[in-house]
Amino acid sequence: MNIDKANEAAVDRIISSRPMLTGVEIARDVIPGMEDNLILHAGPPIEWERMSGPLRGGVIGALLFEGLAKDEKQAQGMAQSGEIEFAPCHHHRTVGPMAGVTSASMAVYVLDNVTHGNKAYSNLNEGYGKVLRYGAYAEDVLKKLHWMNDVMAPVLAEAFAQGDGMDIRALLAEALHMGDEGHNRNKAGSLIYLKLLAPSIVKIVKDSTVAEEVLQFLGDNALSVLNPVMAACKAMTDAGHGVEGSTIVTAMARNGTDFGIRVSGLGETWFTAPAQVPDGLYFPNFTSEDANADIGDSTITETAGIGAFAMAGAPAIVTFISGTPEDAINATLEMYEITFAEHKHFSIPPLDFRGTPTGIDLRKVVEFGVTPRVNTGIAHKEAGVGQVGAGLVRPPMEIFEAALIAFAERYELD
Repeated sequence: MNIDKANEAAVDRIISSRPMLTGVEIARDVIPGMEDNLILHAGPPIEWERMSGPLRGGVIGALLFEGLAKDEKQAQGMAQSGEIEFAPCHHHRTVGPMAGVTSASMAVYVLDNVTHGNKAYSNLNEGYGKVLRYGAYAEDVLKKLHWMNDVMAPVLAEAFAQGDGMDIRALLAEALHMGDEGHNRNKAGSLIYLKLLAPSIVKIVKDSTVAEEVLQFLGDNALSVLNPVMAACKAMTDAGHGVEGSTIVTAMARNGTDFGIRVSGLGETWFTAPAQVPDGLYFPNFTSEDANADIGDSTITETAGIGAFAMAGAPAIVTFISGTPEDAINATLEMYEITFAEHKHFSIPPLDFRGTPTGIDLRKVVEFGVTPRVNTGIAHKEAGVGQVGAGLVRPPMEIFEAALIAFAERYELD
């Protein structure tokens, strides 16, 4: 068996992918297998009993948002009783930041990979502060979610219907040259996103107040583009999944309790271990004692070759996650050691436009003892408090070792 040839095929499918943002739809109408009593969450599979505070809060908020529960107590009872089913977003071609909670009535972005024909989905970004993805479910949180669903989502849907879709690969390539890394820093990408959408929004929305509200909301949120970027990265890495004999990692995800990975040549199996608390900078009045273990599907960005893998082109990120510009460069250089290729479309100006390190190779991670770097937000361990900082985290080495052993056993390697 030629593992390098298999890896070349998997990584080529990832790099050649061209995800187009083509619309905004309701989750139950487009996400495969979505049901009214199903809540999707970030990370590998997990039951209510093992869920972290932020994830439990997100579930409670989703049940209140859907009108399935009238209050927190009823929502908890439904979650505990088995009346509500849970599944990873990744099992339904979907991704979501932090808790990643997605329910049937929520509006989602639709990404079409025009190169390979697969689709991916993500919910809409709420902005900063106390939000559902950090486990908040107060009245103002739900009010914002309903405005996003009932007012903003139809505007976005109609705006995308005016054209042939937004090329997220091209948007990312430009944003990476403007100081973004595509995970924690999306300031340039979000402004490009707004620039591309604004003319259509102004054209189609007859009520100037609504147009102003939507444009203001998108413009004030430096993470507006994060969710479609995540879905684009999901479409890319899914295209590289399922290649027999490949040791390329095609998913990294955390649910606030476990960190899990999936590997192209190992089917749908998750390899998991306890998630770690990130090292980073904390907001005033918070410390690592307040932090929840790492959470979210946004590590799909690193899996696709951006995020912490592209830090060398985003030196300003260190003011948010701690470190120096030299640390950002060294982070990217280290990731070349454990990846199979360099991206043909995503490049880094400070490294003479070298392509970003792409295609995490299970073998190299174990051989060199180097795990992938991840840029991440830090959630409070209690539901509803919100973000308390940002920093860097690495997956546990044991999940890569377990995956490599499973690979050797599956393919009968010595």
